[in-house]
Amino acid sequence: MKSNINLPQATGLNGEKERIRSARRGLLVFFAMVIPLSILCYAMLTKYPIFVLLLMWAPGLSSIIARVALREGISDISLRLGGRRSLKTLPFVLLFPVVIGLIAYGLAWSTGLVQFATPDAFFKASPIAMFTVILLMQMVVGTAIGVISSAGEELGWRGYMTTRLIDARVPYPMLTGGIIWGVWHLPVMFIGSYASGPYPVLSVIFFMISVVSFGYIIGRIRLTTGSLWPAILLHASWNAVTQDVFDAFSHGDKALLWVGESGILVALALLAAAWVISKRSMEIRHL
Repeated sequence: MKSNINLPQATGLNGEKERIRSARRGLLVFFAMVIPLSILCYAMLTKYPIFVLLLMWAPGLSSIIARVALREGISDISLRLGGRRSLKTLPFVLLFPVVIGLIAYGLAWSTGLVQFATPDAFFKASPIAMFTVILLMQMVVGTAIGVISSAGEELGWRGYMTTRLIDARVPYPMLTGGIIWGVWHLPVMFIGSYASGPYPVLSVIFFMISVVSFGYIIGRIRLTTGSLWPAILLHASWNAVTQDVFDAFSHGDKALLWVGESGILVALALLAAAWVISKRSMEIRHL
């Protein structure tokens, strides 16, 4: 995997060493900021739910502080649209959560592991019609609104951490980044505010499988397009479709054992998707 993605092009042995040192300094400052800021948000979440938005922006704010403190500039954030390469990802961005949902949740509903039940809505219709209408709304409107929060995470995780893990020569940077991203979510699971199923240990295990797998897919789409926007949109699309549609139509005492971001079926579906995608050749691009 090529690593010439984020810092100015370096030549020669000294230039390569400086690239590695710069990336490691960036990671040090980034984590020195994101850890205490996240801890503050974890502590305030139980009393003030609005802090979930600040939590999602903690990685982005930390990356901005790191850039300013180290005078790194902003050229490697890749906030350009990415041209035709990014446009080609739009169907994938919008449909990927739908496909994973239909496979994982569809299997749970059809086998009776989870009950399919319509939530309260602003209109009356048959269950299938209601599901379809809400799904289409969330694919478009929900994704657009979700950009507000997903941009905060992606500016930090894929817009900063991933590229510096690569340049710092950290082994298996995509896997390492996915694990870090997953661990960052765990405190919210432990306090029962997010993806917490009936069996805490299993919830953690399958949540980590889901997040690491999905993190690989998001990271790959950011690196191959050279733009952060597809990553932001995929993250927003996933949250809007999975959490606000498929989760909303799933009921049962053990629903979160099978579905949801810590559910067994969702984890296996994401793992399979990441494995299939990893088999395709990958060319890193930057803008």
